[in-house]
Amino acid sequence: MALVLIGANNPETIRVINAINRRPLIDVLGFIDNDPAKKGIDFFGYKVIGGFDVLPDLIKDHLFVNLITRDCITRYETSKYVAEKGGHFANLIHPSVNLEMVEVGVGNYFQENVIIQAGVSIGNNSSIHMGSLIGHESKIGNSVFIAHGCNISGLIEIEDGVFIGTGATFLPRIKIGKWSIIGAGTVITKNVPEYSVVAGVPGREIRQLEHKYTSGDIF
Repeated sequence: MALVLIGANNPETIRVINAINRRPLIDVLGFIDNDPAKKGIDFFGYKVIGGFDVLPDLIKDHLFVNLITRDCITRYETSKYVAEKGGHFANLIHPSVNLEMVEVGVGNYFQENVIIQAGVSIGNNSSIHMGSLIGHESKIGNSVFIAHGCNISGLIEIEDGVFIGTGATFLPRIKIGKWSIIGAGTVITKNVPEYSVVAGVPGREIRQLEHKYTSGDIF
């Protein structure tokens, strides 16, 4: 079955596809994007088919990968909608990523040169961007976004819906509560409460967020 990609925004996705297809392994039908201005355009050689209006024609015979990373709530809501309509998800993972002795769910998107050490587990619908490091035996939940260049030490638990900004650093054996936001460049030295915004060196809680969702699993 061909892939349908949700969100025609970042050309880095095309590099991931091209790297995989040098083998070749995947067939991509195109993108869906709810921005009506993008319908029918050519996105680096792949057509934007339409928005959610075209889902009924695609659900049965295609697999989906969500590329949206601007915030974890939008990522979760978009994938949840597709799943509830009967959509099935696949992983889009750059071939440079070594997944030996790693557990990975479905609907995940990992970019180039992500390092994931042995014993790590990652849930569904999460995304890790270029050059981030996930230390041994860490646990990443569902609908998590880890921006590029993050350093996540070993034995860390990151719960559902957490958004981690560029270049954040985490000391070992720390728990990051669900639906939290970690600012770019933050250094996390202790546990982070659920639904909190944390920033600075060392990281400090700035404010609490709305408790909109509990789980980030799309199934």
